[in-house]
Amino acid sequence: MRMRSRLGGRGRFLRAGARQLTDGWHDLETFLGQVSPSAIRRKQASSTLYRPSDAELTRIQSILVRILTENIVPFWYPSTVDTEDGGYRANHDLQGRWKGPANKSIVSQARNLWFYSRLARSQYGTHEHLRAASHGHEFLRGSMWDAEFGGFYWEVDPTGRRPTQSFKHVYGQAMALYALSEYAVASGDTSAITLSDQLFRNLEDHAHDPEYGGYHEFFQRDWGPPSPEDANPLGRHIAPNMKTTNAHVHLLESITRYCGLSEDSVARQRLIELILVMTSATVHKKLGACRQLFLDNWAPLRGAGHNRVSYGHDVEGIWLLMEALKVANQPNPLLLDLYRTVFGYAVRYGFDRRAGGFYTEGRPRRAADRREKVWWVQAEALLSALHMYVLTRERTYFECFRQTLGWISARQVDWENKEWFAEVDGGTARGNKAGAWKDPYHNGRAMIECLALLEGRKW
Repeated sequence: MRMRSRLGGRGRFLRAGARQLTDGWHDLETFLGQVSPSAIRRKQASSTLYRPSDAELTRIQSILVRILTENIVPFWYPSTVDTEDGGYRANHDLQGRWKGPANKSIVSQARNLWFYSRLARSQYGTHEHLRAASHGHEFLRGSMWDAEFGGFYWEVDPTGRRPTQSFKHVYGQAMALYALSEYAVASGDTSAITLSDQLFRNLEDHAHDPEYGGYHEFFQRDWGPPSPEDANPLGRHIAPNMKTTNAHVHLLESITRYCGLSEDSVARQRLIELILVMTSATVHKKLGACRQLFLDNWAPLRGAGHNRVSYGHDVEGIWLLMEALKVANQPNPLLLDLYRTVFGYAVRYGFDRRAGGFYTEGRPRRAADRREKVWWVQAEALLSALHMYVLTRERTYFECFRQTLGWISARQVDWENKEWFAEVDGGTARGNKAGAWKDPYHNGRAMIECLALLEGRKW
């Protein structure tokens, strides 16, 4: 289906804003040259800084606010809050029409809870959004928590009365820990603190790998090894003894947030360990990008089917590492060379030089071959680019932020039916607006956190 817009005067304003964001930076080769190692040394020697004008920052903030308050929030609230069975509805087609009751996954339910909690703490949230978060917390605690063995079921039926997939995967547990920690901060609800403590202890007792570091990922309901018929929700090709960059990125973000809530010394140790995992074990040193699949001893899987680079996970990992180092009381300049290398690789091979935005995947040192633009990749790249600019004050990163926002505003956002298109390939939008993996967490977070960086700037 072709994307259309019927916005009238407001649509013309937003399209004009998007053009202003992308104009003036068509020569991406200049950017790529600036992020090469030799150019980095020249730039460091010259200490060239960039300060966008107040008018430009005001325009950018206006676009971010509009996307958050007029596109993302109205789609999700209040219509996806399930007042009959609890939790949140997430089964909406390309136009945003609800397709009827569907099973509820811990990933989607937790991410909705996180979004409402974080929104409520921002200047764009209200008490109603905190009530929506409380509603989701009750569903997680009452319907998705496994009272016998601990941890959260992967999926329950639409009513929440029966688990439909009772296995445990650390990806889902990480999302729940992230959401519970954020909700506890937003609400002060002591039951959320207690449940987050229990969940962290489950991860420590059953999933942490004391021999090689990081976490084992996939378990049966009782935390035993999965049975052969249990398909790994991250992909059937991922065996029970494998570890993934994907799951460990989200463990990093969740334990970072949990450490901001708790003073648990073991959680602090795991945070440092995950920082090491994401800066050493997952990184292909010669390539300057992350591998995706590993054996339990962190030996990378090799071969044609495994030699893939996920630009979205790589750039997402950069800003999550920045947040982790802050909580760990470590200076981010210690990892600046790594940040530059990984970000520069993603731009060199995965950035759309003509229209802006990032493609999905590619083979090592090759141009992207999966060239659809997925909503979460754009959101994470946007936030990572702005974090890189705040850390370095260099124009290259601000320009990447600006042009990515131009793509998002002009093409990824569905201004007619609200929310973002799940993916855009050429001029065609595809995918559901809401589902087990599609929720307001990536794009809602990007808008809230980008606005926080811009509004709290000291530069």
